[in-house]
Order: sequence, then C-alpha cells, then structure tokens
Amino acid sequence: MAYFAGFDGGGTKTACVVGDEQKILGRGASLGSKITRVGPGQARASLRQSLEEACQQARISSDLIQHACIGLAGAARADVADSIRKLMEEIVPCSVEVVGDMVIALEAAFDGGPGAIVIAGTGSICFGRDERGQTARAGGWGSAVSDEGSGDWIGRRAVGAALRAHDAGQNTALLPALMDSWKAGTRDGVATIANSYPPPDFAQLFPRVQQLAEHGDKVAKNILTHAGLELAQMAKIVLRRLWPGPRAVRLCMTGGIFQNSEQVRVVFAETVRSERPETEISFQEVEPVLGALALARKAAPAGKSTAT
Repeated sequence: MAYFAGFDGGGTKTACVVGDEQKILGRGASLGSKITRVGPGQARASLRQSLEEACQQARISSDLIQHACIGLAGAARADVADSIRKLMEEIVPCSVEVVGDMVIALEAAFDGGPGAIVIAGTGSICFGRDERGQTARAGGWGSAVSDEGSGDWIGRRAVGAALRAHDAGQNTALLPALMDSWKAGTRDGVATIANSYPPPDFAQLFPRVQQLAEHGDKVAKNILTHAGLELAQMAKIVLRRLWPGPRAVRLCMTGGIFQNSEQVRVVFAETVRSERPETEISFQEVEPVLGALALARKAAPAGKSTAT
C-alpha cells in the first residue's frame, strides 16, 4: 500500500492530509507555516505537528509516506522553495514537491481541468488554466505592494481609514476597535504599532472589521466593498488573458475572507458578472490541501523534489 501526504502551508494555519491511492486516512492542523511570515522555527514545528496529527489519525508512521506535496504562497521564489524543502526533508523521509498555494487550490477546484480560482486569505491571488494548459495569474506579489483584498490588505486599510476618519471628525467605531485589538491606549499608539518593524499581523484585524461592517459601520463596510472590487479586478485580468472572448468559464473562490464576508462575496460576484455575465461562479468552499494530496498521488514516488 502506497501512502501520500498533502500540505497547505498558510500564513495563519497549516493543514495536512494523509491518504492512500484512493482514500483520505487522516487529517492534521496547526499554526501557520508560511516561512517568510512566521520564520523557520514555527514553520518546522507547524508542519511537523500537522503531519504527526494526520498520521496518528491514519494509524500509520510517517516513514511509510512515499511522496508529499506542499503548497504555500511565495513558492515561486527559489529561496522560499529551498527553505521549505529543507524543512520538509527533516520532517518526512520522502521526495517532496513544493508548489504555490494557487496551484494546489486550482487542482482541488478543477481536478486538472480548466478554470480560475481566487484565493483571499492572509494574502490574495488569482490563478487560472485554460483548455490548452496555459496559465495566468494576477496579484499575490506580497503585502508591501500587492495582495489586494486579502486579510492583510483589509487590516492595513482599516488602520489608515480609522486614523483618517478621526482626523476628519467622522464617526466610526473602527478606531476604538483597533485600539482594543492591539491593546493600544491612544490613537498614537495604534499608529506606532502599525509603523513598527517587524510589522504587526494586520490580517488579525479582519474579524473586527467584518464585525463592525455587519453592524452597519460605514467606514468598515467601505473597506470590505473595496476588497471585493479589488479581488474581482484580479479575476477579470486572468479571465481576459486566458479567455478573451465571451464564453462560460468556471471561477471558484477560497480563503477566509470569502468564507466569512458575505459582503465581499456579493461585491466580487456582481463586479465580475458586470463584465463577464457568462462566468460560472462557484461559492462552494475549496480545500486546497486536497489538491496537494492529489498532486502527491500523481507524482512519481521516486521523483526528485521540485518547485513550481
């Protein structure tokens, strides 16, 4: 019996599934393992913990795993892929394929077929593949310059909007909420934390923004509207590049922002359909980690580690 492992290494959580050629045998979860965000120490610990949990549930030893695949943001960078590969070699004694998180999400959504997927979690990206196997992406260039509509982006915009609203004398509950989240006693304290280095985890502010938007706060609602618009823009870029003519194209969404914000989902869908009404948008949640397991199964067990 051959056994395989798939990992989804996110910025805030790590998922692992272990299975044989056909069935899922065990699942594991832990804290984030995006190495550029949490560092090699936590990344190693999170990956190991999620694997051990999955193997314990599957009642197998990790030594029996023949091939593994891990998807994570930034894997296209050689240094990131090399660092993760070295960590994985310490954790699981088999060949390991390192790919981008968008690759495993696309595999999970379409099982190797054509379509596009938008990921909006800690970061964001849109990735698609047409009927000829050609791929295109938009966004996902990192929080400093991109990741529009992501949790990190929303958190950063929330701080800026809260301080601007205070300057303008506008009424919003956003600034007090941010002060509470960061345990900052004053607005100057919020600004100090926001501008500190290393920067704070802006994505952790998303739940407070979402909560305030649901209660009608205009500033918070405006931020989420812009998030939906930005994510839709990514999708439209990929759709134009891969399917320039009017036609039915499958488009999926995944990630914590889509999962938890109906407002973002509605704005996103309406904006995409305003230009591409024939687009088949799926609101069903995708599990990228299942795509990682599928790719591990497809890979030759004796193959060498690669990065995509």
